[in-house]
Amino acid sequence: MKIAIVTFDGFNEIDSFVALNILNRVKQAGWKAELVAPSATVTSLNGVTVQVEKGLDFANVADVVLFGSGRKTREVIKDEGLMASFKLDPQRQLIGSQCSGALIMQRLGLLQSLPACTDSTTRPYLEETGITVLGQPFYAEGNIATAGGCLSSQYLAAWVLLQKLGEAAMADALRYVAPVGEEEKLISHTLEVITGYQRLIPERLIQASAL
Repeated sequence: MKIAIVTFDGFNEIDSFVALNILNRVKQAGWKAELVAPSATVTSLNGVTVQVEKGLDFANVADVVLFGSGRKTREVIKDEGLMASFKLDPQRQLIGSQCSGALIMQRLGLLQSLPACTDSTTRPYLEETGITVLGQPFYAEGNIATAGGCLSSQYLAAWVLLQKLGEAAMADALRYVAPVGEEEKLISHTLEVITGYQRLIPERLIQASAL
């Protein structure tokens, strides 16, 4: 499973790193979440510079694409060449965004008439485009999902796991990162937030994928 976490300069560390960490808790051949960017390195809004693993073209062939947020997102969506480099397919790929990443989703025509979740700072800019912004941390329809608020990145990662591997794999990944003594509480709450927005995988398909 190829997972691209799209990251630009000025990125929010929580958005990119939390999803990266949770998704890479899965130890399955071929499963890997990777940071992708238009340059070899990107610097976060707090000055942390990281070397990315893949270029933006990886997003076009990935099975899952997640757009993180950052302070420069409104500049990013004005770059016509950059936006044109994305050739995403919501029929084949799971595609999600965190906070201001929803602006990229909208710019690429992925939201269309769907409502979306985002952070309070981004909300007015997204509403200017005609998108209805929901007062909740997560929403998904089909293969498209949006999350709002930095710590809602766990819901976005959990949604991917639930879609691709099922509830047991999602729960296992969350147990690794949950506060001690709150593991089951976190899993239960996460399910409450994202249940109803995922296509549940038949148990027989989950078992077959493990063979």
